[in-house]
Formats: sequence, structure tokens, C-alpha cells
Amino acid sequence: MATIFSGVQPTGFPTLGNYLGAFKHFVKYQEEHDCYFCVVNQHAITVPQDKLELRENSRKLAAFYLAIGIDPDKSTLFIQSEVPAHTKLGWMLQCISYIGELERMTQFKDKSKKRDAVSSGLLTYPPLMAADILLYGTDIVPVGDDQKQHLELTRDLAERFNNQYNDIFTVPEVHIAKVGARIMSLVEPTKKMSKSDENANSVISMLDDEKTIRKKIKRSTTDSESLVKYDETNKPGVSNLLTIYSLCSGKSIEQLVKEYDGKGYGDFKDGVADAVVDQLIPIQERYFELLESETLDDVLDHGAEKAARVANKMLAKAERAMGLERKRR
Repeated sequence: MATIFSGVQPTGFPTLGNYLGAFKHFVKYQEEHDCYFCVVNQHAITVPQDKLELRENSRKLAAFYLAIGIDPDKSTLFIQSEVPAHTKLGWMLQCISYIGELERMTQFKDKSKKRDAVSSGLLTYPPLMAADILLYGTDIVPVGDDQKQHLELTRDLAERFNNQYNDIFTVPEVHIAKVGARIMSLVEPTKKMSKSDENANSVISMLDDEKTIRKKIKRSTTDSESLVKYDETNKPGVSNLLTIYSLCSGKSIEQLVKEYDGKGYGDFKDGVADAVVDQLIPIQERYFELLESETLDDVLDHGAEKAARVANKMLAKAERAMGLERKRR
């Protein structure tokens, strides 16, 4: 049984794009793999955060994981800062990282352009991300294509450590979902849907109510043809809605194209909205129940304990390999 690790920052609430591109697959993974799902709150502080919001958003994201169907009896769900091995190994990997390779990270370049001052953590957080993954002997890391570069660095650091010290780390494989890996903006369908988008109509939040969902989909960008057809190049808006419809309904894109043959975009958008609402409303109901229950904190306490047991064993191996132990064992 392969081990899967995934970490998500608690900054803003997940979008429909996050769910369809990543989270929805997690529920399937746990049936066949040993899964670790981590709320990576220490990555979030590479940029300024309000402490109360960060704390609350960490719990909200954990509740969302459970609401979509993550089963704590099958998967390990925990908050990164509650397992100190992450930062310990992160520092060790930082010491074998090179400034040049960190400066080449696309996300560092993008985020540093927007700020007058940049924290050192923004530059050096990829080794911490590598530590998150390597602590659990991870075989597979499911990511969006925007994180592929960071995963390549993780592989490089694992191989570098293994060659310089001792062969203890599993070199993980990157997995990018073939369908739904990039759900696009509803307004600008050539751009990825992002929770940081300033135009609220571009994004469906997983907490949007039914009225808001229907309004956003009705206003979404299509084209002037009134032809429901999948063509990313010439019909990006319609293609994006077809992808969303398919992933929410379970119907293939080919089925949907046949179903709406000869029908206009009005009927098509109504169908998309119905599928999205049917998918999101049960998740929202479960999410709000969890936020008010003791179950959430019990799950996170247990998850941190379980994760720490596994992570500490790997950390001890790494410390021994680097000579960071006082006595020989």
C-alpha cells in the first residue's frame, strides 16, 4: 500500500477548483493508500497573517477535510505545527539546499514581486515542504501543476541527502490529476480559478450558498456560438463548465455534449448549477456540524499523535545520518 501525503495552507477557504482538482480525489485515495493530510499552517506564516484568523482557518480547513469524506479511521489528519519534527527536518534540509535553486522557484519570484520586503521564510519554505513529505516515507504526492517545481526540488533534496549521508528517504513521485487538475476562472476561463482572485464572480467558494452559485454560473463567460462542445482552445469557457459539470455529476464530457446537443447555453448553465449545488450543499451541512462539535478536535489530537510517532522515527534516522545525536545508538 503506497503512502500519500498532501498539505494545504489554511489561507482563505477552498474553492470549487481546489475541491475538484485535488480534495475530491483524496477521498478515493484513502481507500487504497496510507494517507496523511496536513493543514500546513507553518507555510502560511511566510507572509503576514492575523493570528486569530490563522487559528480559526486551520480548524475550518480540517473540518472541510472531514466534511468531504476524509475518514480518520483510514487517513491521518493533523495540523503541521503540532508535529515539531516538520520544522526540525525542514532546517536540516535547508542546510543542504542551495540559494540559487530556491531563488529559481516560480512561486517565490511571483510573490516577491508584489512586496517591498520579503521574509526569508518565503525563500526557504520549499525545504520545509520537502520535510513534510519525506518524514512519512511518501511514495506519491498529488499536486496541482503549479506545485510541480517544488516537488522536483523535494526529489532533488531526498536524493542529495541519500547520497551525502545515508539512503533513508523515499524519493516521491508526483501525481497530477488528468481531469480537473486546472479548473478555470468563470470570468476569465484561460486563467486558473483562484481564491485570491479579486473578482468574486470568477470563483465559486465551497461555502457559497445556492443562490450565489447559480448567479455566478449564469454570469460565467462562454461565447457567441450557443454550441455545447469541448474545445479548450476555441471555447475555453464552455470547456471549463463541461469539466465542472462532469466532475460534479459523474457523467462523462461526451455524455454531456450529447445531452445538450441543440440546446442553448441557458439550459446548459442551469444543468451545471444543479450539479454543483447537489455536490456542495451536503458538504456544507456536514462542515457546519463539525465546527460546532468536539469531534473535530478529537480527530486532530489523535492525528497529531499518530503523525508524530511516524515522523519522529524518520527524524531520528535523519539526525543519526547527519551526526546530530549525542550518543551512538
